[in-house]
Amino acid sequence: MKNRLEEIRNEKGINQEDLAKALSVSRQTISSLENGRYNPSILLAFKIAKYFSMAIEDIFIFEEDYNE
Repeated sequence: MKNRLEEIRNEKGINQEDLAKALSVSRQTISSLENGRYNPSILLAFKIAKYFSMAIEDIFIFEEDYNE
């Protein structure tokens, strides 16, 4: 799954540490999300979307792999 988290966070002028605190996660979690090394739980995805007042689909891009 791809995401636009870093792009959106930068547009809003929010650093990783402040976003992490607002979401009650570590800064490393935010970094891992942005680098595509970690997919969020549905709860975390909802929290992120709510924080930015956006739809989940506007932040996280689901790409189906038809080979599986």
